[in-house]
Amino acid sequence: MLTLILLSFGSTTAITTPADPPTVPQRFRLEPGSFSVTVTPKYTLHHSGVEVLDIAYPSAVATEHTENNTVVGEIFRPLQATSKTPAVLVLDIMDGAQVVSRGQAMWLASHGITALTIRMPYYGPRRPAGTRLKMVTIDIEQSVKNVTQAVLDGRRGIAYLASRADVDSSRIGVLGTSLGSFVGGLVLASEPLATRGALLLGGGDLVNSFYDHPKAKPFTAMNDLVGGSRAKLKKLIDPIDPATYAEQLKSKKLLLIAASRDDVVPPKAMKALWEATGKPTLMWVNGTHVGGALYAFPSMAAAIKHFESE
Repeated sequence: MLTLILLSFGSTTAITTPADPPTVPQRFRLEPGSFSVTVTPKYTLHHSGVEVLDIAYPSAVATEHTENNTVVGEIFRPLQATSKTPAVLVLDIMDGAQVVSRGQAMWLASHGITALTIRMPYYGPRRPAGTRLKMVTIDIEQSVKNVTQAVLDGRRGIAYLASRADVDSSRIGVLGTSLGSFVGGLVLASEPLATRGALLLGGGDLVNSFYDHPKAKPFTAMNDLVGGSRAKLKKLIDPIDPATYAEQLKSKKLLLIAASRDDVVPPKAMKALWEATGKPTLMWVNGTHVGGALYAFPSMAAAIKHFESE
């Protein structure tokens, strides 16, 4: 468990984190040190009982793009909480418009759970103007670096959540959907402060699950044509595959939610992660990937119950 030393300067908080325990995977270890978090009130939704605040802090990774080196996001805080609340880091889907993650964060906060949603690398204001840079691209090595940065950014976000006086630091979790599910699984596996997670429309064993997928065929066919192979690709991707860290995830309280007719993330990916992590709670909805939105109410009800539990 990290020990956080906090010095408050108005709307800026300095957080110091010590060395990671040996259980944290080498790739996702945070260097000991301190960083400053700036929080600014944004607006209050009195009818929903939620206060929204902007948050910004430096990424744990310094890239060549200045814009990408600052993590930005929002905190959704329940106004009527009478005691310390659970807290959840919420990670968005591939399009990164924050419609899904902000909606989920609002849902959590309106049910008494503090939520933090952040922009992942090269999304929104983190993408340099005039460029088409993305976190996940056909450049696999760069994508692995970007996802690693996203995980470390998430870990810093959780360190901040744990520092808040209104948060129960023993009840911190991660909620991720689609792309956010894959990144969220990595954050959960590597962050000692996070004890539970809800991973929606994701999975593990990524290369084996996706290699023969119709949507992946153009890439895998080209990969084979230039002398690549499933095994070589797996070696490159495994460092950011949640199933690689199944042993760490076994110690967490997991809720997995999958779509039985998912046409983007093969259902066998979630089955692989479920088996690798010791067969935790697994909820199926009868929908496609996008059609999973039709089951938002039961999915979020299950997630809220999961995060509320002791």
